[in-house]
Order: sequence, then structure tokens, then C-alpha cells
Amino acid sequence: MRILLVEDDAELAQLLALGLRNESYAVDLAGTYATADMLLRTNDFDVACFDLGLPDGDGLELVRRLGTDPELRRPVRTLILTARDAVADRVAGLDAGADDYLVKPFDFAELTARLRALARRKDMHDATLRVGDLTMDLAAHRVWRAGRELRLTARELSLLRYFMHHAGEVLSAEQLLEHVWDANADPFTTSVRVILYRLRRKLGDPLPIVTIPGAGYRLVTP
Repeated sequence: MRILLVEDDAELAQLLALGLRNESYAVDLAGTYATADMLLRTNDFDVACFDLGLPDGDGLELVRRLGTDPELRRPVRTLILTARDAVADRVAGLDAGADDYLVKPFDFAELTARLRALARRKDMHDATLRVGDLTMDLAAHRVWRAGRELRLTARELSLLRYFMHHAGEVLSAEQLLEHVWDANADPFTTSVRVILYRLRRKLGDPLPIVTIPGAGYRLVTP
């Protein structure tokens, strides 16, 4: 899952980004309205998290524009993260188009729980993904194949999760870079192939992720 985190407090932004990356999310940071606007014009995000008090504009206005400005790529889900805790502020945020509203200060565990809830709302999955003999516990970050637990790195877990959300679909390397890696990824590297090789080796035979020549990769469904 690729997340846009719009937060003007640089220290808080770095801490949240580090925590989310450790949870196997890809995270892009924006500290200003202008930077967030630019990123939303050029990238597709699964979730965008908006602080409202930005130094060069109101984050709430940016949330509103997601529903009206054709030049912005609307994230699948939006979450407001703000210190504005009045009921009127919450109502305004949700009415502007946000899917959820979390007041600062918040516990990091609650943030990740809300992100999982937003992902379930998007894909109609519960907290456990199952494809064939693969099972993934989204909350505990654990994976089993045919009852055998696999030890995956955060990136391998994130890659497998994306495949499981899109089981049976052909996914190009560009799609995988877009949703599993963040803006720091170099599209000219072999990052996808290297991590995919490691993941396949851990999954074992028969390989559940197959290569489609000239097109990409597919997680085989039963």
C-alpha cells in the first residue's frame, strides 16, 4: 500500500514515515500544500493522510479539491490527521470527503489499525487474506503457506500483500513500483526482480507467482 503523508511537522513526519515503513507501507512525505498538490498530480496513492494546518494553505481545501479537480489523482481513501478536535471540525472534514478523522495526539497502533480498516473497506477483505494455500494476517504481519509460517521482510510482505489483493491479475513491474515502493525507489533498478526472487524462494514450489512474458507477474488463484 502506498501512502501520502501530508504533515508540516518534519520530526513527526519522519517518525510516522519510519514506523509505517517498518509496517511494510510505502510512504511519500509532503510538508506543504504545494508539495502535496504536486505529488497528487503525478502519483497514485492508496491512502492520503492530511494534516490540516499547513504553512502555505489549508489541508481541508486540498481534501475538497480531490473530489472536484480533474488534475488531481484522487487517492482510494483519505484520512485526516489533525489537532483540530471540535465536533464541527470533524463534521467539516468528513463532509469535505475524508473517509476517516483522527485527532492528535494519537497512538501509532490506532493509526495503523485505521489504515487496515480503510484497506478492508477498499477491497472488502477482513483482517485475514487467503489465496489458495496462502494466508496472511494483516494485523500481526504473519504469513503461512499450507500451514507453514514464512519469515518475510517488510518489503517482501508488502509485495505479497499487493499480489494477494490482486490475485489472478497480471501486474507489471511499473505497477508494483507504484504501489509497493515509494518515491525514493529508482525505477531503473532491478528492485522488483530482486525482491520478487527472494519472495518466490521463500514461498517454495510450486511457485504461486508466475511470470507473464512481456507483461509482468501474476499470483495464481486456485
